[in-house]
Amino acid sequence: MLRSLPILLFSLFLTMGTQAQETRYVSDQVFIVLHKGPGAEYRWAAKLTPGTRLNAGSTQGDWTEVTTARGTPGWVRTEFLTAERPAQVQLTAAVARADQLSEQNATLNSDLGSLQAEKNDLLNRIASTEADLAAVSGELSELKTISGNAVQLDVDNRRLVEESEKLRADVDTLEAENLRLNDKLKSEAFMNGALAVLLGVIITLVVPRLWPKRRKPSSWGSSW
Repeated sequence: MLRSLPILLFSLFLTMGTQAQETRYVSDQVFIVLHKGPGAEYRWAAKLTPGTRLNAGSTQGDWTEVTTARGTPGWVRTEFLTAERPAQVQLTAAVARADQLSEQNATLNSDLGSLQAEKNDLLNRIASTEADLAAVSGELSELKTISGNAVQLDVDNRRLVEESEKLRADVDTLEAENLRLNDKLKSEAFMNGALAVLLGVIITLVVPRLWPKRRKPSSWGSSW
C-alpha cells in the first residue's frame, strides 16, 4: 500500500496539471522560441509566430509549459504569452472582413444597375406599346365608322391591352426588387460605416503598441 502511494500522488499531479491547462496566444513579437525545457539553455523545439495558439500548463519561474496545436510540447517565457488574440492578428481579420464587405457592396451595386437598365427597357417598350395601342384604337374607330368589319381589329386591340398590362406588372415587379436592393445597400453602407469606425478605434488603440517602448535607465546604474 505504501509503495503505491507515490504512484497515486504522481497520477493525481498529472491529472491536475492537465485540467489546469488554458489557452494562450503568442504576443506581438517577431517570433519566440519554444525550448525543450524551462530555460534559454535548453535546445530549441520550434519557432512560434505572433498569434500562435498554445495550450498552457504548469509554470516554473519565468517559464510556462505549453503544447502547440500540432502537439509539440515545450517551454516559453511567460511574458510572451497573452490570454487574448494579439491586436496584430485581430487587425488583419478586421481588414479582411472590410474587403469582403466592399466586394459584396460592389456586387449589389452592379445588380442594381442591371435591374435599372431592364426597368428602363420595359418602360420604353410600354411607351411603344401604348403608342401602337392608341394608333390601333384610332384606326378601329375609323374603320367602325366606315365598315362593320371591326372584329379582327377588336381582337388586336384586346391583345395589345393585355400586353400592356403584362408589361406594367413586370415594371411593378422590377420596382419592388429595386426598392429591396436599395434597402440592402443602405444596410451594407451602415455596416461598412460601423466597421470603419471600429477599425479606426482598433488602429488608434493598438498600432502604438506594435512598436516596443524604450526602456527607462536603471536606477541602480545611476546611483553608482
